Amino acid sequence: MEKGIVHIIFGNGLGKTSMALGRGIGAVTRGRKVIMIQFLKGVLSHETAEWLKQLEPDLKVFRFEKQNDYFEKLTEAQKREEQCNIQNGINFARKVLTTCECDMLILDEFLGILDQNIISFSELENLLAARQESVDLILTGKVCSPELEKYADVLTRIENVEVDKQ
Repeated sequence: MEKGIVHIIFGNGLGKTSMALGRGIGAVTRGRKVIMIQFLKGVLSHETAEWLKQLEPDLKVFRFEKQNDYFEKLTEAQKREEQCNIQNGINFARKVLTTCECDMLILDEFLGILDQNIISFSELENLLAARQESVDLILTGKVCSPELEKYADVLTRIENVEVDKQ
């Protein structure tokens, strides 16, 4: 069985989710099963949800959060509820990683829940330890700490560069 990789896609530029999804679609074309769990994204539009359903059963997208606003804008009660929902998503990710339910797991905006201290770094380490070696794991988000970099096999920084057209 082939050894999987940990790929971290990060930066302030646009396209991190698109890149991860592109990697997932590429894996599907090679007969692999892919699961994407999205965090801090709010509610999917009906059109996007319908498009993603067309990729099933080979690529499935899950969201556990219920609010449609940025985490930092939520009331304290809403934040507590969303933290429970996020924890449910993390528990599901752990189950997927330990049972090899897929060949590739994409944790979209996972670095954001780490950066905002919604989960601890030790929780991330526990999640990484649960990964079966054959499963590819992709993490996305804006900030990748140096202590996280050591777990990556591939690091991709996404930056948008403004072009001066004068």
